[in-house]
Amino acid sequence: MMDQMKTFVACLSLFACLAAPAHAEWVRRITDGIMGTRITVELWADDQAKGNRAIDAVLDEMRHIDETMSVYKPTSEVSQVNAKAADGPMRISKELFDLLTTAKEYSVITDGAFDITYASVGYMYDFRKHVRPDEAQIAKALPAVNYRHVLLDPKNQTVQFSQKGVRIDLGGIAKGYSVDRGIDVLKSLGITRAYVGAGGDSRIIGDRFGKPWIVGIRDPRKGPGEVIARIPLVDAAISTSGDYERFFVENGVRYHHIIDPHTGHSASKVRSATVIGPYATRTDGLSKTAFVLGPEKALEIYNRMDDIDAIIVKLDGTVVYSKGMSRAQRDKPAEQQR
Repeated sequence: MMDQMKTFVACLSLFACLAAPAHAEWVRRITDGIMGTRITVELWADDQAKGNRAIDAVLDEMRHIDETMSVYKPTSEVSQVNAKAADGPMRISKELFDLLTTAKEYSVITDGAFDITYASVGYMYDFRKHVRPDEAQIAKALPAVNYRHVLLDPKNQTVQFSQKGVRIDLGGIAKGYSVDRGIDVLKSLGITRAYVGAGGDSRIIGDRFGKPWIVGIRDPRKGPGEVIARIPLVDAAISTSGDYERFFVENGVRYHHIIDPHTGHSASKVRSATVIGPYATRTDGLSKTAFVLGPEKALEIYNRMDDIDAIIVKLDGTVVYSKGMSRAQRDKPAEQQR
């Protein structure tokens, strides 16, 4: 009888072990080399294996976007558009057509400060090699910079450039788009708490079990670990653009990758701009506005949008906020503001 009881208890113990759920945990991975930036994914998963499979799926989606939209890959769809769209209507994928449509919408919203045709001049800059176009080259190429040159036909799903010399570059919106797509992938896999970041663009779903995620905003004149603010976020996206990302200094002038579509020169009216909103495509597309229009005009645009907040570092280092952020700063207890 005793032996039978021991056998029964052992069987119960084995069943309990087999039936027990896997150990849930946070899974995090940092990957370089996709879209020319650092990708960070952190999520809560039922077990590590499931979490890693979810991260693999996010990175696969980002690699697909990179292969489709990189101007540095001659075989990408965007490179093919740049090569052929001036010759006539060109049918493109729905994904690219929709993103071009969104890009043109942000051009209208920002009074032309965001303009993917900046690449008509921007392609002549090489910030790694400290190469920039001269004034004659800029003057010759500048007429091709105008988002209105990108003609989209929704019925036939085609794109056409209205003149020769037009080039597009989705670098100002594609990273935010890739972050949103990464979040979509995670949601489809049942992930409800996660952070996805690509360079200066991030999006968060859920919280950290009763606590918000904390995202730091880099001080534009100090090292990567130095921040001017730490923002608590839940179910939100945040994008920071800065003149410190890709730049070189020549004769005391800072040349950086955010190009003013009106002049063809590096936009230099602020040091950095951070935009907070519901989607990373939106925050990415809006974060360059202050560089081109200046902090006052940019804040006018941001303050018209109920779903957007912004933090801008002016050229003198002063930090200014959109109306929502100003109210949050004012209402915050004194010990939290320090």
